[in-house]
Amino acid sequence: MSHRSGSAAGAAGVGEAAAAGRAEGRARLSHKPQWGVHAACSPFAAPLPRVGERPWPGVPGEMASMLAGLLMLWPLVLLLCDPAASIEFPKGLLQPPEFTEQPDKKIVIFPNDEATLKCEATGNPPVKFRWTRDGREFDPEQVLGMTQWNGRGTLNITTNNGNTPTKFHGRYRCYASNILGTAMSSESQIIAESAPQWPKEKVAPIAVEEGTHTVLPCNPPESAVPPKIYWLNNKIEHITKDDRVTMGQDGNLYFANVQMKDSRPDYICNAHFQGPRIIIQKEPIELKVFPTNSFSNQKPMLIVPDKMPNTYEAKQGEPLVLECIVAGLPTPTVEWIHMNRLKLSDRVVLENSNKTLRIPSVEEDDDGEYQCIAHNDHGTIRHSYYVTVEAAPYWIKEPESEIFAPGENVRLNCDVDGQPKPEVSWRINGIPLEEVMPDPRRKVVPGALILNQVQPNDTAVIQCEAHNKHGSLLANAYILIVRLPAEILTPDGLVYNVVENQTATLHCETFGAPRPTVNWLTEGMYSIMEDYRSFLFTNGTLQLEKVQREDAGNFTCFAENDQNNVSIVAHLFVKGATQFEVEPTNTEGEKGGHVTFHCKVVFDDTIAGPGLEWHRKGQLVKESADNDKYFINDTSLTITDLDYSDQGIYTCRAWTALDSVEKSAKLWVYGNPGPVSNLELSEQQDWQVKLTWTPGDDHNRPIKEYTVFCDESNFGQGKMEKLTTVPGNQPWATLHLSPFRKYNFYVKARNDHGDSPLNSHPVSYVTNPAAPKRNPSDVKGKGNETTNMIIAWTPLPRREWNAPMLKYLVQWRPRNHEQWNTVEVERPPVVVTDTPVFSPYEIKVQAQNGFGKGPEPHTTLGYSGEGVPEAVPENMGIMVINSTTIKISWTLLHRQKIFGHLRGFKIYYSNFGTMAEHSHRQVYLHPHPHGDLEIEGDVSQVTLGGFRPWSRYRLQMSVLNGQAEGPRNEALEFNTPEGVPSPPASFHLDCISDTALKLEWTPPKFPNGKLLRYKLAFQQANQTANQTALESTSYSISAEHNDFNLTDLAPHTPYKLYLWAETSVGPGEPFVLEEHAMRESVNLSFMNISLGETGKNYTTIVWTPRPNQRDVEIKVHLMSKTDKESWRTVGDASSSQGSFSIADLQPGKQYRVRLVKAHRTGEDQTIWETEVETSGVVPEDFQKSFAAEGWFIGFVSAIVLLILVLVLLCFIKRSKGGKYSVKDKEDTQVDSEARPMKDETFGEYSDNEEKPFTSSQPSLNGEIKALGSDDSLADYGGSVDVQFNEDGSFIGQYSGQKGKEGGGNDSSGATSPTNVVTALE
Repeated sequence: MSHRSGSAAGAAGVGEAAAAGRAEGRARLSHKPQWGVHAACSPFAAPLPRVGERPWPGVPGEMASMLAGLLMLWPLVLLLCDPAASIEFPKGLLQPPEFTEQPDKKIVIFPNDEATLKCEATGNPPVKFRWTRDGREFDPEQVLGMTQWNGRGTLNITTNNGNTPTKFHGRYRCYASNILGTAMSSESQIIAESAPQWPKEKVAPIAVEEGTHTVLPCNPPESAVPPKIYWLNNKIEHITKDDRVTMGQDGNLYFANVQMKDSRPDYICNAHFQGPRIIIQKEPIELKVFPTNSFSNQKPMLIVPDKMPNTYEAKQGEPLVLECIVAGLPTPTVEWIHMNRLKLSDRVVLENSNKTLRIPSVEEDDDGEYQCIAHNDHGTIRHSYYVTVEAAPYWIKEPESEIFAPGENVRLNCDVDGQPKPEVSWRINGIPLEEVMPDPRRKVVPGALILNQVQPNDTAVIQCEAHNKHGSLLANAYILIVRLPAEILTPDGLVYNVVENQTATLHCETFGAPRPTVNWLTEGMYSIMEDYRSFLFTNGTLQLEKVQREDAGNFTCFAENDQNNVSIVAHLFVKGATQFEVEPTNTEGEKGGHVTFHCKVVFDDTIAGPGLEWHRKGQLVKESADNDKYFINDTSLTITDLDYSDQGIYTCRAWTALDSVEKSAKLWVYGNPGPVSNLELSEQQDWQVKLTWTPGDDHNRPIKEYTVFCDESNFGQGKMEKLTTVPGNQPWATLHLSPFRKYNFYVKARNDHGDSPLNSHPVSYVTNPAAPKRNPSDVKGKGNETTNMIIAWTPLPRREWNAPMLKYLVQWRPRNHEQWNTVEVERPPVVVTDTPVFSPYEIKVQAQNGFGKGPEPHTTLGYSGEGVPEAVPENMGIMVINSTTIKISWTLLHRQKIFGHLRGFKIYYSNFGTMAEHSHRQVYLHPHPHGDLEIEGDVSQVTLGGFRPWSRYRLQMSVLNGQAEGPRNEALEFNTPEGVPSPPASFHLDCISDTALKLEWTPPKFPNGKLLRYKLAFQQANQTANQTALESTSYSISAEHNDFNLTDLAPHTPYKLYLWAETSVGPGEPFVLEEHAMRESVNLSFMNISLGETGKNYTTIVWTPRPNQRDVEIKVHLMSKTDKESWRTVGDASSSQGSFSIADLQPGKQYRVRLVKAHRTGEDQTIWETEVETSGVVPEDFQKSFAAEGWFIGFVSAIVLLILVLVLLCFIKRSKGGKYSVKDKEDTQVDSEARPMKDETFGEYSDNEEKPFTSSQPSLNGEIKALGSDDSLADYGGSVDVQFNEDGSFIGQYSGQKGKEGGGNDSSGATSPTNVVTALE
């Protein structure tokens, strides 16, 4: 229900007044104010007078009194109007002039150009327009080339048809008026220019010396709109700019230092004028660069600006550009600092290799001293700019349109600021205030215009204008003087639904003059304004912050002014807020992987329309039927196949009809870094260059390092090579290059995840040729004949020629001579002839090319060809160290007879057999080992090992040089003492009984002395070897015996047996026999086992007993293969019987038969096994029973039926003319022939229990070691300690090599006092 009441008597029974206003303080109009009344009031819409304005043309002067009378009726008019009248004027009602478009402040026109001065306004009655130029009113229709749109204020200017642009030059202003007032536009300046063109000029070539600086001028025609400058060549390609070559803000091209590659005849400056839309070219400039042999490095020198210091005025809100272009060699680097700050502002942008400092939009605190610092290796230069910031006028408080009641005091604010301080002027209806009739109620104060006790005829449009040297500012404001009753425009009984902890806004829009006062009351009629959470806006709206459930209820808005009071009721309902139970959190994922964001929300069930969705970059994230990128459910979002483009902020948004909440989380996608870009070369010197690049995306893993690669096309065949590595925070590298190369540079970044791709666009660089940096290596002088010397060296690789061609300057002379012999060749070798035998020469080889010689070469000593040595080792002595090792010493007295480089010595040896053979005079009955051995180096003694103990040897020596071998010296003979013997050559056992074994063996292959005895020890196989236990069970056996019976053994227990021989020196290695791993030898008791006579029901096994062997008990086993029986015993036999018959067999059947012997350890051993088939046929009852089986009958029937079906199919195929393919037939034949055989086993050998008894292992570790090689020592050269095999040949290697030590079995390891190993190496 509406609660409205009126206290004004005149308002009873009359329609309610209607209006609207929302601005602060009073019912203000918008920035573009409109006001009026309903169309029903149009008969009473009399025009309002403008304060101080002359009568409108065509209106009689006495109309002013009529208008004043109509104004007195204005409140009555409003009362008679529709109470729904609003400040948004309906069409056809009174409305003051209001601009919708104004002319631009600056317009530049060119010949054949068109321009538009915009001036559009609304108003009722319709507005009329007029223009002024340079402060004087003029009629646009009277100006040729200028037209005004019909009924509008916009002007069109055309400069064709002979209309010169200059006649339109001036400052223009537009006025829009109706009977309610006059609005005035801002001022517009028209600048007229002719078509830009370069003056005719002859551009002379610019000649400079390499390494100096120069400037190529552009000097484009001046224009109010500066052109864009481009430097191109005649192929319309941009001139490359870098830290060495820069284009200044004036358009000139500056070279910090010129290089030979800068020479070209077509540097063309192009100016693009955007106003007339034309591009003009300057005449090409030719730049000639003259080479120089010596660069003179230069410290930095300032080119732009050309004066010091500089003061610069920057305009607030506009860009600021400071330049610092410098010359120098090497190219200087430039940096900027702000003298009043620690670092430059974040808004500062450095361009042109730091030569240009740009601030896109200047702010007040950008003033101060800016200093550029340029430096290179030879000096530093500084330059200061002193920047002051000024500003065009800007608003502090702008005047606003308002409605006032008669008798109120009006204050129109116009507070502006700027630098310098702006001047403020006032106008009423476009007329300067000083030209308006004076009024004591009107007063101008700083920042405001005051009107006291206003009356209806004070309604007007008022202008405030401020200006300084940087610009001007204009505002139009309207004041309406009228009296209106209080009115609430907001409907009664509105319902407001809000959620708790939000702000509730209850509207109570009022209108009236004077402005009504508003108060809000609760259901208990208490003022809500007592609650600290409440705030009342000037338009009557109540704002209640952080509402709770208990705040719900009815609120009454009460409005009143001096004429009446009215009220409405608002209903407030408070709901539960939407809340997050689980919020999405920041996460990261690997490229190609997947991540999941979780988001769970709790809604108030009483609120309709709940929902949840995901957003990214303002776009809705949703699943797609085309791919599986996103998976969305009620509580999560999963993103698969992550790519770097997926990185960003993801927002979970939940909403109801009353509220919405959202939470965001960030996704980082990490992976290999992206490729670098923008590779540039700078600081280019002879063979050094600085490479810079722009880092690629690190993809959320810090860059650890950059690696610079190159491919070099002159010599590298495009092979990628690594040049250098720099830290990840350094996007540049100084590269040291080689002369005469063509490089393409690439950069690869690395982070913890991996490497980036190489950049796709390499930067190239070509280095100049130069003299070689080094000479060839491995220079040698050596003769291959006695009368020459061959000078050889390792040539320089082509990569190190540093030029297209390379030669070698070869010099030689006899040592201690002064005169050098010289020859120039392209490649080695150089042969020097007619030289004395083995004479020393000094040699030098120097690389040179067309650009100079390499460094001074080192002198190398060479020798002419060597002869046959005549020197022999003398005073040779032999010292026997032990049974296998000797020490040889000698002297070399006549070194001058070596006739070459002493390469070493050759030792010849011969073995004349053992001492036993000598005692029986058998030394010459058979050949013995002999051979030779080279000892490298200039040594005088050597230790040799590996000789055979108890043997006789003969030694000789000769001298070796690089060419030949000298004669042998006189031979010496020596004997080696006894040593320990080798293990017995064989060791066998035979089982006598469960507790006794018969042992047999053969003597050692190498007794190494006179055998004194054999020792036998044994232990149970499951016991560990123990020396004390073995000695307690050992037997001593005479050397003349080769067998032994071992008794009193534990039955069924395997043993481990040890047998060794002894000499006077001591025991040798034992032969170890493990009984549990052996089987008794059948051959000890049986010979020639075979099948004898076989009949229908019997068979016979025959064998030959071995003579002089014990009787062995065996068992005979039988198995029927035909009947698929298991093995069964059919009888016992002994080895002495010689045969065994098996009876009760069935005719025509197959059997397997075997002989089995029980081992001493309790296991069975198969001695022999074979197959046998009895003669005759299978008994009839067996055949009948087989044929009568049902399964057999069914099987045969199925076979017959299948054959019949196949025959029928073949007959049908032939009757239809079917033919077999010849190829198929051939293939069938081939397949039949090529069919592989079935898997069969042919005589496979199985190492199982059926393996015959074999010899046991010859050593403790069960391995048979190689016992020797041939008699030559050629394979063992290069050491001083040589070992012999047991057969007398040398084994092993020199001592000191591969960690092996010399000496025999009991050698003390004596070594030569001369370090022969070092000499050989």
